[in-house]
Amino acid sequence: MDNESGNNKRIIVFGAGGMVGRAVVAEARTRGYEVTEAGRGDGDVTSAADVARLAAGHDAAVAAVYDARAVPGEFFPATSRALADGLSRAGVRRLVAVGLASVLPTESGAALMDTPGYPQEWREFYAGHAAGTGALRAAAPAGLDWAVLSPAGDFVEGGAAGGPEGGYALPVPAHAASRITRAAFARAVVDEAAGAPTLHAVHAGVGPA
Repeated sequence: MDNESGNNKRIIVFGAGGMVGRAVVAEARTRGYEVTEAGRGDGDVTSAADVARLAAGHDAAVAAVYDARAVPGEFFPATSRALADGLSRAGVRRLVAVGLASVLPTESGAALMDTPGYPQEWREFYAGHAAGTGALRAAAPAGLDWAVLSPAGDFVEGGAAGGPEGGYALPVPAHAASRITRAAFARAVVDEAAGAPTLHAVHAGVGPA
């Protein structure tokens, strides 16, 4: 998807200061989109009023948020509810949120975090992400078309796994060994946020093409 048609869509990126957020901002701007970077200093992403204020006048939103100081099981659901309410108030009709591979199903149907040998020391964080997706599913009004995307496994810096000239594949099941660059992942996010979306009300994995 590109901007050759002259359709100057406006995208707001919540969590624009993080590594994924920065990649999404860069990708969107290379296509000529107007991008608003929203960080912690601009407002509280768990406040529907702040979300609505920041998102007014935009066509789509991306949420790549994280707060190391917060309890995951409280922060991610609160963020989802605020986005669902605030974006609806602002008239934004498309949201792509960045999720976590750990809670994606593998080919067997089991969540990646429940497979043998998968690290368990961050399980509270995994569960918080899952609760956030559940809260978004419950709170999103009919007028908000949303999707959650995550790498099918994890990110890799540069290289051939969905590198600068590579593509991406979605949806793909979770796989602990799957690797994709943030640049390739950002292309998937921008395609789904500002292009013709192919995913609706689901959490999907993104892998290298």
